[in-house]
Order: sequence, then C-alpha cells, then structure tokens
Amino acid sequence: MVAAKKQQGDGRKVIAENPKARYDYAILETMEAGMVLTGTEVKSMRAGKATIKEGYVRLDGGEAFIYGMNVATYEQGNVFNHEPMRTRKLLLHRKELEDLHVHTTRKGNTLVPLSLYFKEGRAKLLIGVAKGKDKGDKRQVIAERDMKRQVDRELKSARY
Repeated sequence: MVAAKKQQGDGRKVIAENPKARYDYAILETMEAGMVLTGTEVKSMRAGKATIKEGYVRLDGGEAFIYGMNVATYEQGNVFNHEPMRTRKLLLHRKELEDLHVHTTRKGNTLVPLSLYFKEGRAKLLIGVAKGKDKGDKRQVIAERDMKRQVDRELKSARY
C-alpha cells in the first residue's frame, strides 16, 4: 500500500498538489474546505490515488462544489465503489461562502484547488481565490526563479 506523498510539520499528509495553479494564477486568498466523500474515496485517497490538476471549484446555489477532481476507484472495492470523476460538495461556513461569492463576482477572479491533504484524519482541500496571470507575469516569475538559482549556485561555489 502506497502512503500519501509527504508529512507536513503541522500534521498534514499531502495527497495531491496543483503546482500549475500557482504558475497560471496569482493567488489572492486561500481557504480550507472539507469535502463530502464516500468510504471508498477516503481509502483511495489514503493510498495517494487522487489528482486535482484538472479540477476547478464553482459556486452553485449557495454551495461550493469541486469538478474534475479524479479519485481513482478503490482496488478492493466492490459494486458500491465510487465514480472517479464525480462532482464533490465542499463544506464551508456560510460566511466563507459569502466571501467566496463576493470574490468571484469581481472580473477576472476564479476559484482553483491548490492542495488536497489529510488534517487530523479528515480530508481537506485548500482552495484559492485566483486572478489569471498574463504571459509577461509568467515570464517574470521564470526569470526571477532562474536568477535565484544562479545566485545560489554562485554562493555555493564561492564557499568551497
């Protein structure tokens, strides 16, 4: 059995991350949400078999849902196994939902899943209020990362 990817210092076991979201979007605010899951989904997640790369969050009728999150079917499951790409409801307080609604009504803002993890035995999803980056912003991020890597390399070689 394969365990979740890594253990964070704050007791979180990360199952899946979405690094492309931080590259494509500027994250304005983050929020942690619980999820309504079935038993086989939780078992499959504990085995590390979930992805959120294609996922997105949408508000419908005063509730939040995640679409496109893939949780592989549980191998030891039976006829009651879950559907891998089903829509899952997110558990948020009313005030949090209202805040998300205000953010998403602004032009250019969207909700993206950033990380899927277990915290104190419960599955959580870190969602971010994001604004799309243009090509110039992405190039600037790449240039800064390359510059930092070059400086680190120079410092490391200067020590020896």
